[in-house]
Amino acid sequence: MPCIPGKIDRSTPMLNFLPTPLVALIAALLLVLNVLFWVPILLFFAILKLILPFKAMRLLIDPILLRIAEAWIAGNSGWMGLTQRTQWDVQGIDGLDDRSWYLVNCNHQSWVDILVLQHLFNRRIPLLKFFLKQQLIWVPIMGLAWWALEFPFMRRHSEEFLKKHPEMRGKDQATTRKACEKFALIPTSVMNFLEGTRFTRAKHARQQSPYKHLLKPKAGGIALALNAMGDKFQAILDVTIVYPDGTPTFTQFLSGKLRRVVVRVRRLPVPQDLAQGDYAGDAAVREAYQQWVHQLWLDKDAQIEALKKN
Repeated sequence: MPCIPGKIDRSTPMLNFLPTPLVALIAALLLVLNVLFWVPILLFFAILKLILPFKAMRLLIDPILLRIAEAWIAGNSGWMGLTQRTQWDVQGIDGLDDRSWYLVNCNHQSWVDILVLQHLFNRRIPLLKFFLKQQLIWVPIMGLAWWALEFPFMRRHSEEFLKKHPEMRGKDQATTRKACEKFALIPTSVMNFLEGTRFTRAKHARQQSPYKHLLKPKAGGIALALNAMGDKFQAILDVTIVYPDGTPTFTQFLSGKLRRVVVRVRRLPVPQDLAQGDYAGDAAVREAYQQWVHQLWLDKDAQIEALKKN
């Protein structure tokens, strides 16, 4: 399943002649075997780092954990290449540096987005670190793997809950800031879905989103990341994913029904004036962030519209 920057890849998988249910079964089995092989190795080194919580040990073990994760992702790309019949149309991923820090932003439509992003960016930039909902730590095996790789787990509370429990306000911000302090030690790609959830037409209508193809963006997370690590990030990678034949479910993806995926990556400069501002305490900075994100989303919405038409 190789993808060539700037070109369309139409390689044919080895197992495309098999019935769809069998393709799905093989893909699911290979996915699980890949997890079961790499996660125990990952946990061994993570526990070793937990037992010896010294900065020198972190600097020694963190690169090992990242290499394990990259090998795991390469394994996923391997079974995807065997089972998927996908045409990849990708632009903008050439010339990236796996020894730099990046802030990565993307529209979000499906769990498949994560596999697409990992496949395209693996070993081109440092490992993508996602901000996850706290409940996901209890996902069997995967929760332990995300913990071992120090993916931040966020407790996202409703405004009604925060009114009843004001002491919980700001907890996610503290978690984000603490995670970013760790990310600053070795090259990292901080992944942020500005929409905060997967796009559906029902959510779009409920929000009364002003964008045709996107939910309303949330500026708080990206503001915290920039404030904590703005001097580290080489660039912001603004990623747009379009599925021309409709957004696939994970089951459809395993079944080899993802026929085409279009990905465009824009490399944007880090807005240092915003990164140095106080998002939480300064209303003018907050308004500037929201305007910046709004323009980013207007551009992305127009790009998605153009890609869908073409």
